[in-house]
Amino acid sequence: MAGELSVVLIAAAAIVGALIGSFLNVVIHRVPAGQSVVHPPSACPVCATRIRPADNIPIVSWLILRGRCRSCSAPISARYPLVEFGTAVAFAGAAAWMLSSLSPVATVTEAAGGLGTLVAVLLVIAYLWLVATSIALTAIDLETHRLPNAIVLPGYAVVALGLGLPAMLAGDIQRLGVMAAGAGILFALYFVLWFAWPGGMGMGDVKLSGVLGAFLGFSGWAALAVGAFAPFLLGGALSLILLLARRATRKSGIPFGPWMIVGTWVGLVAGLPLATAYLALFGIAI
Repeated sequence: MAGELSVVLIAAAAIVGALIGSFLNVVIHRVPAGQSVVHPPSACPVCATRIRPADNIPIVSWLILRGRCRSCSAPISARYPLVEFGTAVAFAGAAAWMLSSLSPVATVTEAAGGLGTLVAVLLVIAYLWLVATSIALTAIDLETHRLPNAIVLPGYAVVALGLGLPAMLAGDIQRLGVMAAGAGILFALYFVLWFAWPGGMGMGDVKLSGVLGAFLGFSGWAALAVGAFAPFLLGGALSLILLLARRATRKSGIPFGPWMIVGTWVGLVAGLPLATAYLALFGIAI
């Protein structure tokens, strides 16, 4: 029964993710330009015809329309269905992770006792917000080399209400302390890097680091350590590959935000087993 319920929840998360992905396309397009994400309604950028509800079904509408506007036949970027599909997969994956033993959701929820339902809801909202934000910021940073304040800064409120409050309700002061330490450590690290190397690190990275550090710290020291190190390892590996392939030079600007985000999810999902395996090489058990 529990297995069947898990499948239903993961499938529901995928459907919600596809719908959120449709909204993220609007965010990715409008936020960097300083435009409202709610007004005016979505329209074809070529003929300005308002998109009908029937033509705004995630993934399906793009396939039915064969990637073209119904009114003027202008091509519709494949980015739209890719973001919708990617968000659906990411939401399903996040749901599966939250139902697993590697996620702190079950632990904190159980410790909250009678407030467990409220705690679970807050945690689920926080992690799904992180999924959606991860996709939006990655797409925006790759395209514009920016991490907009309008998306990054609300993350601190999400951390406080979606992670901090549940930890307090569960009486898990130690987790709350590690979460705060994670936010402070990563923020300080990236601030120093920005100050010492302003051309290689943006202030948007610094602002985002505090949010990501809090999520990592909430999952524990192992997740924080892996999540803090992974962006530099992954980003450095890609940079080396691009240099060797002569697709970039030492002066090329490579957005670091996406690597921060990928590294954070590596830490959240696999931080403990990776840290355990690494320390085991030196005969250290955790």
